[in-house]
Amino acid sequence: MISVAQAQKIVIEKASLLPRTLVPVSKSRQRYLTEAISAPISLPPFRQSAMDGYAFIYEEGITSLTLAGKVQAGATKVPQLKKGEAIRIFTGAPVPDAANTVIIQEHTQFEDQILHLQKLPAKGANIRPVGEQVTEGVKVLEQGHAINEASIGFLAGLGITEVSVYSLPKVAVLMTGDELQEPGTPLEPNQIYESNGIMLKNALARLGIIEVTLVKAKDTFEETKNSIAQALETHDVLLVSGGISVGDYDFVQEALKANSVTEHFYKVNQKPGKPLWFGTKDSKSVFGLPGNPASSLTAFYVYVLPHLRARMGSLSPFLPTRKARLTEAVKNPIGKTLFLKAGVTDDTITPYTGQASSMLNTYALSNALLVVEEDQEMLEKGQQVGYIDLNF
Repeated sequence: MISVAQAQKIVIEKASLLPRTLVPVSKSRQRYLTEAISAPISLPPFRQSAMDGYAFIYEEGITSLTLAGKVQAGATKVPQLKKGEAIRIFTGAPVPDAANTVIIQEHTQFEDQILHLQKLPAKGANIRPVGEQVTEGVKVLEQGHAINEASIGFLAGLGITEVSVYSLPKVAVLMTGDELQEPGTPLEPNQIYESNGIMLKNALARLGIIEVTLVKAKDTFEETKNSIAQALETHDVLLVSGGISVGDYDFVQEALKANSVTEHFYKVNQKPGKPLWFGTKDSKSVFGLPGNPASSLTAFYVYVLPHLRARMGSLSPFLPTRKARLTEAVKNPIGKTLFLKAGVTDDTITPYTGQASSMLNTYALSNALLVVEEDQEMLEKGQQVGYIDLNF
């Protein structure tokens, strides 16, 4: 059995990058750049007015100007400007070459074709210089950058229409357990509704991974082995839910071995989720997740998610950890790392009751996992403690 830190180190070390692909900028959100991007143009590419107002040539003590024309955003022709004249100008419009200042319209009064300046601005005011945001040729986004809506708008503003990103993984989720029944049908005696598959599929969707196949296998060695083989043929990642322990009807480890999947670790010194399995076959990744729903989701957040992000090109694959003040004492007498479902409000964190590995009711309310390290026997009320932020 290995520590949480060791297990996390291994899942990142074994995270081979997925192939590169070109995608439209408009469809690149939640993807990671395969290479740095340099600005093909300066932003802005011409001198722009930052406000609605009047462009003029600054002179100390000037109080009035003669209106000589106007220019709006997108104009292809810009009026000439002389001393003592003003050009009506709008936000985003090109500034006449001779102008060096824009006065906002609220500080002027127009009367009898004369523009009166009620409050003279500083010389150079309200003009965006060429390259104020970025200069042509400058590196603007690094390799591994996580593209978000702001990135997309920025890239579009640079005129970039395609970017090179790492592919999204094709993921299969294999559910084991003869006791599992599809939701939406009357529950048979001694059966439970299958929830891990749809839960993991939606967890994957939060990473932008939508090509997910759900597979159900009966609790037999042959069916488990064949289901694993078929999933590995057509997917980059396989998540096996349940069947990873050593009971009479747990065939996953044996079936993985039969499919030549190399084991990197089995069992982590943690609660929940001790019976966690991880291995690879060539460029394929396989996680054997605990069958208990809360354990499965915790293992996803702590190990599967960072592994997938690393394969997708992220340079910071783990969920962020933060600090908050504990509202009640927590004991850890078992010498394991604990991941406790919890709620964070402002600067405090409260562990919920119902920490059993089968319970999702409190997980549905949680926005954090309180982390109690294996060597921490007690966390005191009021102590600053670490937690994994689930608001990603």
